[in-house]
Order: sequence, then C-alpha cells, then structure tokens
Amino acid sequence: MSPCHLVTLSPCHLVTLSPCHLVILSPCHLVILSPCHLVILSPCHLVTLSSCHPNLRRPSSIPLMSMLSFRKYTWIGLTAARSNLAYLSEVAARTLFLAVILYIFLRLWQVTYGQTGASQLGGLTLPQMLWYLAMTEAITLSAPRVAAEVDQDVRTGALAVQLIRPLSYPLARLWTTLGERVVRFGLNTGVGALIVLVLVGPIHFSLGGLLLFVLALPLAFTLDFLAQFLVGLAAFWLEDTSGLVLIYSRITMILGGMLIPLELFPQSLQPILRALPFASMIYGPARMFVAPGAAFLAELALRQGTAIVALALAVALVYRAGLRRIHSNGG
Repeated sequence: MSPCHLVTLSPCHLVTLSPCHLVILSPCHLVILSPCHLVILSPCHLVTLSSCHPNLRRPSSIPLMSMLSFRKYTWIGLTAARSNLAYLSEVAARTLFLAVILYIFLRLWQVTYGQTGASQLGGLTLPQMLWYLAMTEAITLSAPRVAAEVDQDVRTGALAVQLIRPLSYPLARLWTTLGERVVRFGLNTGVGALIVLVLVGPIHFSLGGLLLFVLALPLAFTLDFLAQFLVGLAAFWLEDTSGLVLIYSRITMILGGMLIPLELFPQSLQPILRALPFASMIYGPARMFVAPGAAFLAELALRQGTAIVALALAVALVYRAGLRRIHSNGG
C-alpha cells in the first residue's frame, strides 16, 4: 500500500505492492489498480481510493458514477471519435454509396410526384422529401456495428477481459458508440446536404428548428445502441446472431421510416408505427429536420424516453443473466 493510504482487508486477502500499481488478490477476485484510480472489490467490500488524496473513502455498496468516472467515459468517447477519423477510405466509401442512393431516390420521387400530380406527399414537397431521405440515410449509415461487436466479445471470450477492467462494459460500449457515431453522422450529413443541395436546392431552415433537430439526436442514438446491444447479448445463448442483426436492420429500415415517411403508410398502421421504437430512431429526427416543431419534439422525446427506459431494463436483465453463464478456468 502506498504511504498515503491505509486499507483494511480481511485476513483472507493478500496485498502486493509495486512502484506503479497496487494489486489485490482475494480468493475470488483479482483487481489491478492504476496509480491514481484504485478500485478494490471483494465479496464483502467495495472501496474506491485515489492516490491523489490521502484520505481513504468510506466503503459503499452502491456503485455510483462519480465525476471521475464521467470523465473516464467521456474520454473513451473522444478517443473513439478520433479513431474513426483515421479511416478515410471508409468515409469515402460511405460518401460514394450515399451519393448513389440519393440520386436513385431523386429519380424515383420525381416520377412519383410527376405521376400523382401532387405538390406534396405526406406533407412534404419534393425538395423536403429529398432532404428527409438524406437525413434518414445519414442516421442509418452512421450506426456502428454494436451487435456484431458484442457478439464477437461474447463468443471469443474477450468479454471476460473487459469485465476485469474498472469500467462498466455496457457504458464503455455506449460511449464508444456515441463517439464513433457523432463523427460518422457529421460527415454523412455534410456530404448528404451537399448532394441534395446540388440536386434540388435548399429548403427553409431556421436556427431554432436545427436546434430542435440536434436535441432529438442523442436519444435516438442511445435508443439504437440499446436495441443493438440487446441483439448482441443473444450470443450468450445463440451460436451466431448475424440473423438477428439482419432482421433488426431490415425492420428498422422499413418500420423506422428510412425509405418513406410514416405519413405514406396506411392510416390504420401509422399509430402503431409511431409507438414502436424504430420510428423514434430514424423517422422522428429526420422529420424534425425538415418540419421542426416544439410539440412534435415533446411527443418524440416522450416516446424516446419511454423506449429507452424499457430497453435499458431489458438490457440489464439479459446482461445479468448472460454474465451468470461465464465460467473462468485456469489461473
């Protein structure tokens, strides 16, 4: 133990000191601690120490996210964002794909508007429809492969290594995903806006409307993360979750309003589709971009918050059940 700290351990614990790290061994736990942020776990104790402060904190049985933890997860998100900027070839591929998709959508909707003779479909003009589709594509293409990564961690056993770190695996995944997604969405939006601007020109924007759109995005990204994380956790029971991932992505595209706005679905289906979480991930933010409104944002935030709470509870239950299936062998 360092000269500044005093830790009381039960007789069954063995404490080993090194110049840079403190390693605490117990019959059931092995925890490697950094010089500045110490977390000691035992079946009966949860103690958090900091070498920067001489006073030992009181044990607590409730794991709280301190300001230090918040900074730690924020740093994870920033690191993920910077790492994503390094893959310029991937950015170029997404840009090319987005340009092709938007041009195809333009031709299809030009024919649709021309054949129907309508100036608006689903309450949107042709330029608004193209801007709406640019946003849905930007949101969809910015999604990291969370389910596949969780599946890989579970099946290869990499999850066991993640669990001995002083981090919450779901929270670390969440912040990594948000960091990557912010960069991808920003690039996709910039490229998509440039392409649509060339194809159909601008539509009316306001600073307040753009602010409402930005407010709707974090909850949409979090909601998609929870759904994908839940799909990935199925790897605890299934040999391969790629089928579930494919089903989830297709349902999100169709029922989430990626291809057409929900207003163009049959009237009887629209209330059901709006109540599903898929619409809160794609349709809601995209609609907010082309037709912003405080009332619509309040309704969207309520649906997003409800879905996040429900999915977070489902993730917690499934994650806890999955961890009970982990068995470690060897020393």
